Amino acid sequence: MIIGVPKEIKQNENRVGLLPVGVQELKKHGHTVLVEANAGVGSGFDDDSYKKVGAKIIFSAKEIYKKADMIIKVKEPIKVEYNLIKKDQILFTYLHFAASEELTLALIKSKAVCIAYETVQKSDGSLPLLIPMSEVAGRMAPQEGAKYLERTSGGRGVLLAGVPGTIPAEVVIIGGGVVGTNAAKIAAGLGAHVTILDSNLQRLRYLDDIMPKNVSTRMSNQHNIQECVIAADLVIGAVLIPGAKAPKLVTRELLKKMKKGSVVIDVAVDQGGCIETCKPTTHENPTYVVEGVIHYCVANMPGAVPYTSTVALTNATLPYAVEIANNGWKKAAKNNPEISSGINMIDGNVTYKGVSDAWNLKFSPIENFLK
Repeated sequence: MIIGVPKEIKQNENRVGLLPVGVQELKKHGHTVLVEANAGVGSGFDDDSYKKVGAKIIFSAKEIYKKADMIIKVKEPIKVEYNLIKKDQILFTYLHFAASEELTLALIKSKAVCIAYETVQKSDGSLPLLIPMSEVAGRMAPQEGAKYLERTSGGRGVLLAGVPGTIPAEVVIIGGGVVGTNAAKIAAGLGAHVTILDSNLQRLRYLDDIMPKNVSTRMSNQHNIQECVIAADLVIGAVLIPGAKAPKLVTRELLKKMKKGSVVIDVAVDQGGCIETCKPTTHENPTYVVEGVIHYCVANMPGAVPYTSTVALTNATLPYAVEIANNGWKKAAKNNPEISSGINMIDGNVTYKGVSDAWNLKFSPIENFLK
């Protein structure tokens, strides 16, 4: 199979879909790997490091898409890439269709086989290709929140840890999954008082056992969310429904009751956000203010730490990429339910229920295409 690795062109996105070690592994299995010039530079890997392990350096994205049977990326294609994607081409990347109707309709039109990192799912419900980036985003959220709470950044002028004779900042995390857990570890380690809200009582028991004493847990319901958010200096939205739109748990009306100069960080922005006033921002212009509250809603937070993020991501994606390349998408999906769960579109058909529900599109079960 011919595998193409284009350079990411989303604003301030420095990650790359495949490391040189991944090229080496795919070459070992007899595959050809085409890497766009300078694709890995932002993550610390120059063209020579790819050449040394057998990659062919290609000088245009158009040629990569034209020649490749499978495209391995990090972020979803943007408008200038839509027409480059071919019928039956395998697109293996983060897609987040439920957050963009335009992208969804464009890739339906392309008739490509779209395999989304974020919906590859193990039998225990875990999301192995989302976890690494959720860990990164979760750990970044408190440090970004700490920065924007500073008065010089427009915030309340609150130090997360406080100092003797003062109280620490109040950090509220909505969602106790991978993002929320990692955010809580960092915020607690910085000395804040942290409250984690989640709707799963078993998960709350687990978090209560493993977290330090400055972390509290509460059941996620409308009353508790309202009470905690009003008291918060920093709110981190960490809600995920795999492949579907995030529920809006913090309304504009609730936002009005928050302290002026407090900060909200919506890590769920890729899936539409769990804060009503959320809209995607970039690393170049990461924040905006609504009702006196600073909003940080960068849609590719891990792109700010591309070396760490790329290594963590490709550690997880490479085994699946090799399996798909070795067997083709259909056989790989038949043999591995995890890959099957990742397939969101085939030949213009939507095969993931969360995507069809998000945009009222016809749903075609994946089983129809694996016969």
